[in-house]
Amino acid sequence: MDCYECRSCGYSYEPVKGDSRAKIPQGTAFEDLPVNWRCPVCSAPKKRFANIGPVNSPSGFKENLSYGLGVNRLTPGQKNILIFGALAVGFLFFISLYGLR
Repeated sequence: MDCYECRSCGYSYEPVKGDSRAKIPQGTAFEDLPVNWRCPVCSAPKKRFANIGPVNSPSGFKENLSYGLGVNRLTPGQKNILIFGALAVGFLFFISLYGLR
């Protein structure tokens, strides 16, 4: 099931979680939400939401996923681990230079 993101505030409606504030049960698709349902964060109407695809899917256009040495196929969480892991390793190498006396 696809997730929908509010274009006003960035809130993401995930059908798997539902909306506890509006008493929308888990597993309710975005299309099945009531017409008068609004964003629980900023009260934007349902028409202000955009389809962002399934949860944990690779970000970007589908036709560009085969480029970039496979990095484009990573999920956003995997990209964060790759970026911040590389920064941590670089920092450790930098700190290790102090031991070269």
